[in-house]
Amino acid sequence: MDKIFDSPWILRITALILAILMFFYVKSLLSDGTTSSSNNHVDVLTDIPLEAYYDSDNLIVSGLPETVDVTIEGPMPIVLNTKLKKDFKLFVDLDSFLIGEHRVKIQSEAFSDKLSVKINPEYVNVSIEEKVTAELPIEPEMNSSLINEAFVLNSMVAEPGTVFVTGAKSVVASINYVKATVTSSHGINRSFEQDAEVKVLDGNLNKLDVVIEPAKVKVKVELEEYSHDLPIRIQQVGTPKEGVKINRLSTTTQLVQVFGPKSIIDGLSELVVEFDVSELEEPGQYEVNLVVPNGATKLSSQTIIVQANVSKVEAPQGEEPTDEVINEDEQVVEDENNSNE
Repeated sequence: MDKIFDSPWILRITALILAILMFFYVKSLLSDGTTSSSNNHVDVLTDIPLEAYYDSDNLIVSGLPETVDVTIEGPMPIVLNTKLKKDFKLFVDLDSFLIGEHRVKIQSEAFSDKLSVKINPEYVNVSIEEKVTAELPIEPEMNSSLINEAFVLNSMVAEPGTVFVTGAKSVVASINYVKATVTSSHGINRSFEQDAEVKVLDGNLNKLDVVIEPAKVKVKVELEEYSHDLPIRIQQVGTPKEGVKINRLSTTTQLVQVFGPKSIIDGLSELVVEFDVSELEEPGQYEVNLVVPNGATKLSSQTIIVQANVSKVEAPQGEEPTDEVINEDEQVVEDENNSNE
């Protein structure tokens, strides 16, 4: 037996076997260490709500993000359980802070002690201000280009006419407009009512972060047909009978309201009323039908009374009776000139 171990080859083989066993033993230890390290898992939880503790009845806090991101690292089962349950809390405690600007650290609660937690952002800049409420009048508005050109806006009223706006004191002080905007398709041709959202804007028309009560109001829109007052010009047509002289044609109706599309009505300067004198024999008052101009929709009156000043004369041999029309305004001017003379 001693002779076997005295053999150099036996010693060499034994040493080799021991070296191999040592190699695998060390490798197994290293492998165990790697496995233990790989059990740590990293995950990022996004859009986690951020809570704030402060006197919300009397104070307004601005600058706080609604959500933050959290990176957690630790054993995989704990990381996965935390991600699924989300039974933790992220918050800022502002109860001890005074009105003004502050840099505050975001705190966490109910995370496992075996987790490493990193919050992004770690700090936030906040502004604490006094909360105020103001009652402000509403300005209803609508794009006038939406109205059919045959109609115009008569009135627009919001009900209720005021809203209560609550927010930070500096924000409420910067309010320039409280709008309730009515929307519709093009070609509006009737009065209507619509619920409109109330918007509070500053001087640059930026929407302000305030609480509005009520947030919507009813807007009543009243339309009326577009119209324009036109002077009347009486135009004589026809030839007077022999021996009849037309001294003057006049009317006490000075203006007639013409309704219709703006592009047409604005192009009219007068309403011409034709008066047929071919059957006149005696002076008197005559009812004449008015004709609606092309493109217009209606007139404020369907008829007018024309006063015809007529006299009978014997025409000289070879001379036709005059058919001159003297307007009432021209006659007044002539009478005044004769008087001055």
